[in-house]
Amino acid sequence: MSDDKSKVTDKASEIAKNIWLAGVGAYGRAVDEAQSNLKKATPQPPKLFRDLVKAGSQLEEEASEARAAALSSVEERIAQVRENFQMQRPARTGDIDSLHKKVDKLTRKVDALTRLIKEQQAASKPAAGKKAPATPRKKASTRSTAKTPKKKA
Repeated sequence: MSDDKSKVTDKASEIAKNIWLAGVGAYGRAVDEAQSNLKKATPQPPKLFRDLVKAGSQLEEEASEARAAALSSVEERIAQVRENFQMQRPARTGDIDSLHKKVDKLTRKVDALTRLIKEQQAASKPAAGKKAPATPRKKASTRSTAKTPKKKA
């Protein structure tokens, strides 16, 4: 049984060693490929960097133009809203006086119309001072009001 254990242990050690060596080999190959790619890429970085800078500049310019257009559009809309609601300046004393005069004029018109309505209502009703003509009363009778005896049945 000890021989079996030792064979299994030796086999496991050999497999572990092979796995370790495969990992080291893969690492070595990756390093070699990275160095090879670095040598190939060395002349390209300045050109790649310049291309990226150029593209970034173009994007920045386009973004700046778009921002300016959006800002202009927003400012135009704000101006329209202010114009519609007359918010471009505070109310002046002259404006308030003008409004007071208009209100006073309308108040006088309402008062005149109210008087006219009252006059028309008064004209349609009979005058309170005039009474209908009195009808003559009948004269009281001269009969006596003495009680008559009750008849027995």
